[in-house]
Amino acid sequence: MKVCVVGLGYIGLPTALLFSATNDVLGVDIDPHVVSLVNDKTAPFNEPELDFFLTASDITASGSPQCADAFIICVPTPFDKELKIADLTFVKQALNSIAPHVRKGNIIILESTVPPGTCTEIIVPFLEELGFHVGGDVYLAYCPERAIPGSTLHEMVHNDRIIGVMDNKSASIATQLYGGFVKGELMTTWATTAECVKLMENTYRDVTIALANEFARIADDFGTDVWEAIALANHHPRVDLPNPGPGVGGHCIAIDPYFLIQNATRSPLIKAAREVNDQMPLYVLEKLKGITQGIQKPKITVLGVAYKGNVDDTRASPAARLIKLAEKEGFDISIYDPLVTSFERKLSSLGEAFENTDCVVITTDHDEFKRLDYDRLMRRARHKNLLDTRNVVSKAGNYQLVSLGRGNVEEGAAVDTALQPVSSRL
Repeated sequence: MKVCVVGLGYIGLPTALLFSATNDVLGVDIDPHVVSLVNDKTAPFNEPELDFFLTASDITASGSPQCADAFIICVPTPFDKELKIADLTFVKQALNSIAPHVRKGNIIILESTVPPGTCTEIIVPFLEELGFHVGGDVYLAYCPERAIPGSTLHEMVHNDRIIGVMDNKSASIATQLYGGFVKGELMTTWATTAECVKLMENTYRDVTIALANEFARIADDFGTDVWEAIALANHHPRVDLPNPGPGVGGHCIAIDPYFLIQNATRSPLIKAAREVNDQMPLYVLEKLKGITQGIQKPKITVLGVAYKGNVDDTRASPAARLIKLAEKEGFDISIYDPLVTSFERKLSSLGEAFENTDCVVITTDHDEFKRLDYDRLMRRARHKNLLDTRNVVSKAGNYQLVSLGRGNVEEGAAVDTALQPVSSRL
């Protein structure tokens, strides 16, 4: 089968490569640099096994679509921050780009994360305007991915997959197509239900993270250890709390709840969870202000601008928001991330980042940060303070350690609140 994958980003390129094992695949992207890299067998971003799959594939890339049997749309759906709704501009551009090439018998599959009703209210009318009857002339499916950066290819193969359709023929074609590489269960449902499911999964995660973040703030109020409390609570057979942190980032969890509720009328819980997570960078800033109180022109060192550990993805990174907030408060800021090579602000080397700093704040749980010799690095600092928002450092060295969810910093006095053995507190 000839497959045309529109969008060669974090999801589109791995999807194209997996389809290429059993199909003739053309990858399409509007960025000529990405097209050139893919044709040169060079991965445009870091992802385990991506280089191997790319080198072994027969995929070709182009700036525009061609005729195919199946069109897979994997373009971004940005978040309109002002209106708090999904921006479907790229989805509509992708549809317009494939329009001249769609023929009877083709299937169009949308993988991009979209609000409920996108297939029925946007794509079906679009195809009808082209003269096609969906379910008779052409076929339509919504098949969202369930993959996480750092394990994208593995999860695309092994995770269960939902296929949303409006007719049996579309279900049959899509199931056969994805069955070429998906080893998990393929489940079919109504297209709008599939759109909801994708958003519900990430909204569930957002709400539970908000709960953990609120627990961290409560723990600070009571001077207890939220990390220990969560670990103990998770021994309950029906409790599975995530860890707290400086906020929620990435392309999915930080925006999908808004996609789900943008046309809904009753969603106070989801809105409240979003507010809790969106406010976490501000909460971290208040802790930084407490630690550096009384220091003239304080400098902070931000360790990690990727939104999660061991990836180079900075989309919606809570560290980025923290940096903007800190700059408005007059902080001088240096940034170090071992995996990120391109960021909206200057990145420093590790040594440069620690030079004359007044407080180091860990905002990403990269494995490298767990292995750093902070005692040695702090010799470059002006004041030896470390704020850990990810529970990376378990024991203080020759510096003051403050951890999110392990007691507040009051009146500028940094305190060592590193977790001690339970027996020492009984």
